[in-house]
Amino acid sequence: MKEFGLNDVVEMKKGHPCGANAWKIIRMGADVRIKCEGCGRSIMLPRQEFNKKMKKILVKADAE
Repeated sequence: MKEFGLNDVVEMKKGHPCGANAWKIIRMGADVRIKCEGCGRSIMLPRQEFNKKMKKILVKADAE
């Protein structure tokens, strides 16, 4: 299982219609809210669905 955290930038299996495929995790819980790095649109996915659709972590946020 891929380990991801708040403020990580991830790549999803399908790109966003704006052309970007980098998403920043802005909220975590039972649902995960991600924000498109291209256009700024945000969507919320159930965690189970997010785990299936996430491809890889592009940028790991600094753990503080």
